[in-house]
Amino acid sequence: MSQRNYKSNKNIVFSCKYHVVFCPKYRRPVLTDGVDERFKQIALELSEELGFEIVEQEVMPDHVHLLIDCDPQFGIHRIVKQLKGRSSRLLRSEFPWLKRRLPSLWTNSYFVATVGGAPIAIVRQYIENQKWVADNK
Repeated sequence: MSQRNYKSNKNIVFSCKYHVVFCPKYRRPVLTDGVDERFKQIALELSEELGFEIVEQEVMPDHVHLLIDCDPQFGIHRIVKQLKGRSSRLLRSEFPWLKRRLPSLWTNSYFVATVGGAPIAIVRQYIENQKWVADNK
């Protein structure tokens, strides 16, 4: 049986993991040619800055999967907003062709689900396998 790792702040002890998925505007396959790797760097920098953990991430050409462990008082919605905002601004400035292809990089919507009772290893494996599934379509 795996041991659950709990985190704490001065008020609470928690273990909150979220599966987050979001897409570029019009689901265009623009997360390629270095944009994917740069997105991963931006996400890791932001996680260190805001104090959340990216347990797993996979960037597909037309969507992003993240497994995030964060303080519930900070809120997953704030993380997603910061992540989409900063990555859009930086990626569109570093890759000018994105500005020509899209009026804005990300859609306004996103999917988020708590991992709940699912073993983290299973969710991590699912996210890791997304690249393989897309390549074999």
